Amino acid sequence: MSTNTNAIGIIFPNTYDEFVPQLTNDRLMASIPFAARYRLVDFVLSSMANSGIDNIAFLVNKNYHSLIDHLGAGREWDLVRKNGGLHIFPPFAMGSPKAYTGRVGIIAGILGYLRDQKTTEYVVMSDANIAYNIDFKKIIDTHIASGADITALYNEQKLPESAIASTDSSKGLYYTFKVEDGRIKGIKINDKDTGIKNFGMNVYVMKRELLIDLIDTAFVRGAERFERDVLIPELNKLNIQGYKYDGYVARICDMKSYFEESMKLLDDHNLDGLFAGSTIYTKVRDDNPTRYISGSDVKNTMVADGCVIEGEVENCILFRGVKIAKGAKVKNCIIMQDTVVEAGAELEYIITDKNVTITEGKKLQGSDSFPVYVAKFKIV
Repeated sequence: MSTNTNAIGIIFPNTYDEFVPQLTNDRLMASIPFAARYRLVDFVLSSMANSGIDNIAFLVNKNYHSLIDHLGAGREWDLVRKNGGLHIFPPFAMGSPKAYTGRVGIIAGILGYLRDQKTTEYVVMSDANIAYNIDFKKIIDTHIASGADITALYNEQKLPESAIASTDSSKGLYYTFKVEDGRIKGIKINDKDTGIKNFGMNVYVMKRELLIDLIDTAFVRGAERFERDVLIPELNKLNIQGYKYDGYVARICDMKSYFEESMKLLDDHNLDGLFAGSTIYTKVRDDNPTRYISGSDVKNTMVADGCVIEGEVENCILFRGVKIAKGAKVKNCIIMQDTVVEAGAELEYIITDKNVTITEGKKLQGSDSFPVYVAKFKIV
């Protein structure tokens, strides 16, 4: 891994939990399983670690047991350090009487921590609902060279249908940028227009002292949202540069997008787009190699270790420890860790959470526009 990047990483793992309530009932967005053996947080965390950011803070709100279990001490990301390393700040830890509702409040709670990082000049902030493989050192160098106060990442894409159709802003705000000659001249909240947009990735780079000053001022005014309450009012005063990211982006906005972005990785072009750069690290689970029993039939499927497959599997994502019994047929499904599909069962367009059992002979079917979800530990 690269070392000595002069930046702190701040990750907000709960942002947009409300987009996928089924998957975040007892976990947070960052802990959602993705791509057979990873969690969403692995992508932003690995990107930071590979870029030499070795001082990373997680500002959590709720349901963070799964995140703590996954991260441990940060060994897989080389974050076990005497100085810096991995920090997890739970809600109420800094004396706040309530859990935060936006970035301003939670960052205000760790201003003491930020002020103590006197040898670190820059801060990189990110949510965890997007899987990407980014070189943050390159972005920091671009930020410095441009003379920007703040650099904001965006990618060009159509807005998700669920975002355009939603009338409930309580599920989270998203932002599109008007960019002129590299500078962000306008920020639109919950844009409903169709077509290709400069879709904000909620990743920001700035000097540590500037972040402290902005949050100090905004918190006193009762501000909550960083983009809405801090950036938009200061657009004419601050030099906010846009950084167009052209790499692979898997953005999770609802269950449909989770299913679609997962299935896209069955295409080698998309898989290489996400994984061909720096290594993506995850929690190690020492398991046996997957066994394909005589008579099994597996086509176009991403399979993690520890699986035992005796039946038929096609166009699927199988996480660690999945068992597909003889005579079972599984097609166009996401089957999470330690799920058992018993003999004769037939599944199509199904998402099973961890430790699910589909009993013998059962038939479950969803559709590509409405995959059926089976909750953790359920027996069907």
